[in-house]
Amino acid sequence: MGKAVRLIRSSRLSDVAEYAYAAAVAAGARLVFLAGACPLDEDGNTVAVGDYAGQAARAVENMRIALEDAGAGIEDVVSTRVLVASTRQADLVTAWEVVRAAFGDHDVPSTLLGVTVLGYDDQLVEIEAVAALPG
Repeated sequence: MGKAVRLIRSSRLSDVAEYAYAAAVAAGARLVFLAGACPLDEDGNTVAVGDYAGQAARAVENMRIALEDAGAGIEDVVSTRVLVASTRQADLVTAWEVVRAAFGDHDVPSTLLGVTVLGYDDQLVEIEAVAALPG
């Protein structure tokens, strides 16, 4: 079965961004919308308190589990939004580097945001994602 996601690159936009600027989904594909993946363990406790990289890693792990349960993998992701509770750009970059590394060559369009607060106690990172599977 073919892939439903095609990453689009532009030679007319800066190559500084570490992701494709757009993604297209094949006609008839089934979209999968993931809730924000949070850095929670199986008991609902926030892990890696105070550690942006550690929380990003756990959020990626939880995102992979949600994708797997939906019959998808990271290569089926169309786009992401990475939310980081900080006003410091360095903290955003720390979380982003973990997320970016997890995607490897499948560098989907992504938005990185600094936010005031996230939903769980001591939470610093959350990752939203949309995936597409062949119809």
